[in-house]
Amino acid sequence: MGAGVGQMVFGPWSDRSGRMIPLLSGLLVYVVSSVIAAIAPSVTVLIIARGLQGIGSSAGMVIGRAIVLDRQSGTEAARALNVMIAITGIAPIVAPLVGSALVDPLGWRGILWVVFGLALVSLLAAVAVLRERLPLEERQRRRSAREPGAWRGLLALPYVGSTLTFAFGMGVLMAYISASPFVYQTLIGLSEIGYGIAFAINAIGMSLTTLASNRLNRRYSLMRLAGTGLTLSMVGVLATLASAFAGIESWPLMIPLFIAIAPLGMVLGNASAIAMSAVSARTTGLASSFLGLGQFALAGVAAALVGLGGESTPVPMAIIMLASGVIAIAGLVLIRLTRTAQREPVPAA
Repeated sequence: MGAGVGQMVFGPWSDRSGRMIPLLSGLLVYVVSSVIAAIAPSVTVLIIARGLQGIGSSAGMVIGRAIVLDRQSGTEAARALNVMIAITGIAPIVAPLVGSALVDPLGWRGILWVVFGLALVSLLAAVAVLRERLPLEERQRRRSAREPGAWRGLLALPYVGSTLTFAFGMGVLMAYISASPFVYQTLIGLSEIGYGIAFAINAIGMSLTTLASNRLNRRYSLMRLAGTGLTLSMVGVLATLASAFAGIESWPLMIPLFIAIAPLGMVLGNASAIAMSAVSARTTGLASSFLGLGQFALAGVAAALVGLGGESTPVPMAIIMLASGVIAIAGLVLIRLTRTAQREPVPAA
């Protein structure tokens, strides 16, 4: 909740005040709240600090995308966003594995000190590397001028459709991440090491499809690449669902799960690039914040729903993945219908 709501604060703020002040402010909140979480004297303080961590860290997520769009557009923006999405998509897969390896020697407070270290590195990296991308004149113009059409892009079907594709594509990934511990360990019977290897294989697969997308987006449209990735993913999701209904709860279940997750590397970056290209430069921060809000809202809902069936069946996970994938495809169809309508000639009177 903190990460989602925080993006709605920092995105619009960065559109009017420049990127660096909101970014550094958010990362400073991230660092301070990480210290409070690590030394929290009660669970109440811990929960509040963790919420502030989400809010503060969201500045990097939302403003990072906006900075990319300040510097690049079209195919080059898609290539940069694909790299960012690869990191943000793989991080939730790798992080639990690193945490599980460190929790025994460090304890839960030690894990939170590791998070503090990550927060501090983020702040120092921003200070050392990044510079303001919005000139002072442009910031002053945005604060004083009104551009009625600037907000219209946020309601345009290309932005709405690609935002649905991005958010629900992430929903497919988060349903898998949330359910994978009991699917791999409880049902399939993998050890902690085996679980880590299975996670790593899927993360590598997603990384490879992201790299492939970066090479192919100079020959094929972003829409085509995202549609291909979603189609392949849905083949894997349907195979996962069929395996779940058939009662397959051993290692063969890992194959359709790989097919469902790996192609998402072709979807998330391209969908976000399509969304951001549909809006005015004045609203890139706000547009980025809606993308992030949708991402984290779907992540929270998916995580809750996959647990409804308990730890005895992968069916809920597969159903949530399927429902998310269908809505993600509907988002692409919405964009396609809009573009088709725009190309159709107006009949003569």
